[in-house]
Amino acid sequence: MNELQLVFAILSGIAILLLLIIRLKLNAFLSLLLASIWVGLVGGLSGEVILDSISTGMGNTLAFVATIVGLGAIFGAILEHSGGAQALAKYLLKKGGETKSRLALLVTGFIVSIPVFFDVGIIILFPIVKALSAKSGKNVLYYALPLLTGLAVTHSFIPPTPGPVAVADILNVDLGYAIVVGSLIGLPIALLCGLYLSKFITPKEATEIEVQEESPSSVDDNLVKTIFFVLGLPIGLILIGSLLKTLAGEGIIANGILIEVMSFIGHPFVSLLIGTLLALYFLGTKRGATKEELFDVANRSLGPAGSIILITGAGGVLKQVMINTGIGDMIASTMQSGTVSIILLAYLVSVLVRVMQGSATVAMLTAAGIVAAVIPGMDLSMLDKTLIMMAIAAGSIVLSHVNDSGFWLINRYLGHSVQQTLRSWTIQSSMISISSFILIFVVYQVL
Repeated sequence: MNELQLVFAILSGIAILLLLIIRLKLNAFLSLLLASIWVGLVGGLSGEVILDSISTGMGNTLAFVATIVGLGAIFGAILEHSGGAQALAKYLLKKGGETKSRLALLVTGFIVSIPVFFDVGIIILFPIVKALSAKSGKNVLYYALPLLTGLAVTHSFIPPTPGPVAVADILNVDLGYAIVVGSLIGLPIALLCGLYLSKFITPKEATEIEVQEESPSSVDDNLVKTIFFVLGLPIGLILIGSLLKTLAGEGIIANGILIEVMSFIGHPFVSLLIGTLLALYFLGTKRGATKEELFDVANRSLGPAGSIILITGAGGVLKQVMINTGIGDMIASTMQSGTVSIILLAYLVSVLVRVMQGSATVAMLTAAGIVAAVIPGMDLSMLDKTLIMMAIAAGSIVLSHVNDSGFWLINRYLGHSVQQTLRSWTIQSSMISISSFILIFVVYQVL
């Protein structure tokens, strides 16, 4: 297979993916599947190999991702149902006072977005933003942008949110690495963009907001402590399990029954299952929720999760097709010649797909599928692959505009015009993307 044909296969595949989603408004799952088949056909694969690629790519990806996303969805739904997100925000606002209200909102968004989808976080936390704006007389963006930044950064960079989990699986990145590196990259960028850079795009004039008068309510400290516990335990177990597995693999510590038990408990399947069961009890049953209520909450949470799982599986198909056609080997040889940096390639592909069709998830999966086909031909450490994963995440945030469903949700909750939202959230999302990529690129080059 000549290189020109393979280049045409990948470029035309991306073009078809964008055409199906943008022009024909076809579902992202179907679009990714059709684009993968096209790449396989043009790349010279037989029908039998293409079908095998679909089965292998879908199966290998969903074997891990489906469980994580499903558990995470139930976990997040229970947190939302319990009122825990609002309680956390009020707790942090109380501790920080009005002078640190923007920091409190940013931290709230950063924490809440771990188990809760980005759009759900907006819906449940924006009433607090509006109340603060009305009380202080400041523009609503003064409080909204820090919250949105915290939500967006965690949603894109830190597992167990669906996008990072899917990319980590496709690139074979350890979730423990992803959580640590994602936090080390995401937190300073969230602080920089959410607290400082956002001030440059926040108008000085106040926003007139009508808010319903609420009776004073005390902060439920016990609920907040419970939230920190049920959120922190599974993440802590994953980190411990990952650390012990790494140390044992390097021969630093000897394998034994304790290591095996902790590695088992620290596996994302088990740790998130434990966290979800604890959430059901402490945030549900113990707070008076009936079995029927919890059953309904869990069932409803799996609807959106199902869509994400299928789209992720289709991303795995694209990766497998890229590998089987030899496109990955071709790109890898280009990388090794020093012509193009793989981390720059990962970012630019993610940016292109994000800007053209709007979905951050599709952008991440498309870029991950291409990069995953390249990685086997390169000598990369786990840290290298994790930073490449972060570059893909950074690209998926950029330039949120009218083809992004999140853009319209923010537009509606802010009560702004399209032009105002373009001048605020679109610029803010781009600042997050560019500044995080600069940090990631510098770290990648140094290390």
